Amino acid sequence: MIESLNSPHVGRVKALISSRGVKERRIAGEFVAEGLQCFREATTSHNGPRIQSLYLTASARIKVDEMADLSLINTFDVSDGVMSAMSQTITPQGILAICTIPRSSLDSIALNGTRKFIYLSEIQDPGNAGTILRSADAFGMDAVITSPGSVDMYSPKVVRSTAGSLWHIPVFESIELQGLLTSKKLHAFTLGSKGSKPLTDFTTSGDCIAIFGNEAHGLATFDSSAAIESVSIPMPGAAESLNLSAAAAIVMYHLAKMRPA
Repeated sequence: MIESLNSPHVGRVKALISSRGVKERRIAGEFVAEGLQCFREATTSHNGPRIQSLYLTASARIKVDEMADLSLINTFDVSDGVMSAMSQTITPQGILAICTIPRSSLDSIALNGTRKFIYLSEIQDPGNAGTILRSADAFGMDAVITSPGSVDMYSPKVVRSTAGSLWHIPVFESIELQGLLTSKKLHAFTLGSKGSKPLTDFTTSGDCIAIFGNEAHGLATFDSSAAIESVSIPMPGAAESLNLSAAAAIVMYHLAKMRPA
C-alpha cells in the first residue's frame, strides 16, 4: 500500500492535474479521471480512453472488485491520506485512474451524409465544455472538435463535467476551423442573435457541423471560402440570451430529431 505523500505516484498525479498540467498531459498523452462513474465507463467502453494505472482506497476496492477484473489493470492500493492528496474533489470516492488520451484522427470518421459534428471555437469554461460534450453524447453527435486556444478537454474539471460521456464520443482537439471547412464538405452553421433563419426551420441534406464561439466574444471572424450559415433560437421570454451549454443542448436536440431536407 502507498502511504507516503512523497511517493512518485503522488507526484505523477499532481503533475497531471496541476494548473500547468495541460503541457504534461499533452506530452505524456495521459489524464486523470476520478470516481466510480469514470471507472465504470472506462472498463466497459470499447473505444474510449483506457486505464493505465488505477489507485484505490480499501473501501473503494470492495466496490470495484464487484464491477471488473482488476487483475487486468495496473492497480495500486493507497491510504485515505494519499488519495486526498491526489484528488481535486472535496470528498474523494477513493477511485482515481490515470488514463490514456486517444490519438485517433478525425479522418477515421468517414462522411456519409448524416454525420453531425460539434465545433467549439476558443471555448474557455471547463464546465461549459464538459456539459456540451455530455449533451453531444446524449443526442448522438458523431464527435466534438475544438479549436486551438480552447480549454483542454482532458483537464480535471472538464472530465468531471462530462459525467462519463468522455468515454462515449470521440474528441479531436486544436483543429483550425478554416482548414476543416475547406477540406471537408460540411454544412456549417452557428448561432447568432440575427440569424438568417430560426433554428426550428433549419434543415440539412448532408453532413453538418454546429459551431459554437467563445462565451464572451462569440465566433472569431476569419477568411474562408466555406460559408457559415447563422441561425437563431426563438426565445419568446424576456431573457436576453442563453448560457452557452444550454444553447448548445437546444441545437443538438434539434439536430437529433431533424429530418433531412
